[in-house]
Amino acid sequence: MILERERERERARERERERERERERERERERERERERGRERQRETEREREREREREREREREREREREREREREREREREFVCVY
Repeated sequence: MILERERERERARERERERERERERERERERERERERGRERQRETEREREREREREREREREREREREREREREREREREFVCVY
């Protein structure tokens, strides 16, 4: 009888240890999910920075094209001026 109660208590302790191990595994999974969310936020931030760099490069190309058009208009005015005189 005493032995049976002792075995039952030991089984109860083992079940509690198993529940605690499962809770720890769940906490670890949650930490891993949080780390992954952090990595994803970091990747998204880097993608946004790259998009902004690309937009800036495009604006610079557009400014260069505008400068080239202005130079061409200036050359055209000089040619017209030379032709007139």
